Amino acid sequence: MKFVSCRAIITGAITILLIGISLSHVAQAQNFPNRPIRLIVPFAPGGSTDIIARSVGDALGRQLGQPVIVENKAGGGGSVGALEVMRAPKDGYTIGMATVSTTAANPAINPKIGYDPITDFTAISNIAATPNIIAVNPSFPAKDFKTFMEVLKANPGKYSYSSSGTGGIGHLQTELFKSLTGVFIVHIPYRGAGPALADTVGGQVSMIFDNLPSSLPFIKDGKLVPIVVAAPKRLAQLPNVPTFTEVGLAPVNRMAYYGLLGPAGMPKEIVDKYYAALQKAVTEPAVKKRIEDTGSLINVNGPEAFTKEIKAEFTVYKEVVAKQKLQLD
Repeated sequence: MKFVSCRAIITGAITILLIGISLSHVAQAQNFPNRPIRLIVPFAPGGSTDIIARSVGDALGRQLGQPVIVENKAGGGGSVGALEVMRAPKDGYTIGMATVSTTAANPAINPKIGYDPITDFTAISNIAATPNIIAVNPSFPAKDFKTFMEVLKANPGKYSYSSSGTGGIGHLQTELFKSLTGVFIVHIPYRGAGPALADTVGGQVSMIFDNLPSSLPFIKDGKLVPIVVAAPKRLAQLPNVPTFTEVGLAPVNRMAYYGLLGPAGMPKEIVDKYYAALQKAVTEPAVKKRIEDTGSLINVNGPEAFTKEIKAEFTVYKEVVAKQKLQLD
């Protein structure tokens, strides 16, 4: 009689278990999705992140065959919503909107944020590249970039700017602008771009460095005055507004991204399904028009390219934080 060692028995059992887990994951991925999906927006309603999410959410649901339910989870400059995505099961039924604020700027300024933007998430794809803009309340004594700079340099500390929160893209991009120009503007953080815009339009704050989709309606209505834009070239919607590159501030000429991510360890098959569905969703005429009407450029680039984008922006804003000696209030 031959005896099988305990070690061999344990090894065989582990192998069978791993095969079973692998087959289970494959089966889950093949059946995905078979119930509604949560799409976490880490900011308050009304901001650019919310606009982009709602523009693609319904179309994404149609492509996947299940409803995509948008949920706003604001707070902490986007970290509250990002943490909820990070802690979600890896089954693909909870995903989130990825922004420069949540995956680069906020982690760069807050070492205790609770997540690593590179290792704690699965990048699915970018959706849109979005211009950023400095806009002022109509009562501000400047309507063009040259006069804007003259006013700020002559009045250090007199004027304030709003942002979606400390560590958000609006905050750190303004700090990058300040570091290159030497101006001093007081930072007033809010819990999302929506409230920040409301107070800038209302005149409680002088200006905002915001993503174009949320500011553009107020600009069109004359409630905000555009000064300078971060975009590859002048925008069709704002042909008289120069880019940062044109005014000699090329490092600030950075567009924002709005993409999709999930918790780390999401099965590749599920990521691929999302990417394929997203590619089709943005070709729907109504979705394409809604995104492009905001001044955004559709940029569905897939997991690998989006991962590289996130790493690049995180590096830039870590350097801004170090140079400006920024810290949480």
